[in-house]
Order: sequence, then C-alpha cells, then structure tokens
Amino acid sequence: MAEKSNKNSKNVSGKYYVDSECIGCAMCHEIAPDHFKMDEADGVAFVYAQPSTKSGLELCAEALNSCPVEAIGDDGE
Repeated sequence: MAEKSNKNSKNVSGKYYVDSECIGCAMCHEIAPDHFKMDEADGVAFVYAQPSTKSGLELCAEALNSCPVEAIGDDGE
C-alpha cells in the first residue's frame, strides 16, 4: 500500500500520488496517460494531472488497482 510520507516529489497536489516504491513499469501511464507520466531521469512514475472527470477518476482508480507494487495512493482529497 502506498505511503503518503513517501510521495514522489514530482506529484501534483491532490487525491492521487505515486510513492517511492514505484518500479517504473509504466502500467499507470499506459492506463491513464492524461494523469501519469514517467520521469525519464529517475525511471519512475508520478501524477502530473489530477482527474477532474468521472472517466479520469475511473482510469486513475484502475491504475491504482493495477499497480504491481501498490505504489499508487489515494489520500481521499
């Protein structure tokens, strides 16, 4: 389970975030490319745009549930 205290510093503020457990598999980016990006320098993902639509929320939830190392969190904001 993702830890709020270990958030990647590149995440934008809001409900979803990626923490330091990310292994850079890019699954989240493949599922929700409008919300997750890969940091090419560090090889990990981060949230660059929080969802504002129902479909965006659904895609981010799918990315969270699909993360193989549970590095995506939802702090309920």
